[in-house]
Amino acid sequence: MTLRLILTRHAKSGWDDPDLDDFERPLTERGRRSAQAIGGWLWEKGYLPDLILCSAAWRTRETLALVLAQWPDKPEVSYRQALYHASARGILEVVAGVAAKTVMVVGHNPGIGTLACCSVAMRPDHPDFGRYPTGATAVLDFDAEDWRSARSATCADFIVPRDLLKDNEND
Repeated sequence: MTLRLILTRHAKSGWDDPDLDDFERPLTERGRRSAQAIGGWLWEKGYLPDLILCSAAWRTRETLALVLAQWPDKPEVSYRQALYHASARGILEVVAGVAAKTVMVVGHNPGIGTLACCSVAMRPDHPDFGRYPTGATAVLDFDAEDWRSARSATCADFIVPRDLLKDNEND
């Protein structure tokens, strides 16, 4: 059986307001454009999850809202405090507790990027995969019966917002 894990790092967020706690940081304008582009790409490619697990932080929630705005059908969403700055192992523990076969996680680095990099036997030929910049999204396929037995994945696809947008701004 194939299980699919879609790993999306939140889009570009700002530090403009020094009074905001890290948990409350919003997306920048470029981050909002990036999240919309990732949502459109996921929809066009048919990479649609049965369940979305999203960090409870504002920037991940905002990223997800903009992704979902590109989809006519909305999957179940669960916001998890445990995903806020979770390690790769912490993310896996959250995913292991679900029954859905296609799961999307919207989270933070370094955990989300580390999980992507450590899950694949062969990295995709993309210069940003190891860096996992904001908005980066990997689609990983595991040959496993359930998430607890999922070990090594094949990277079915990987994209960063810069690949989709006309601007070439770095994050």
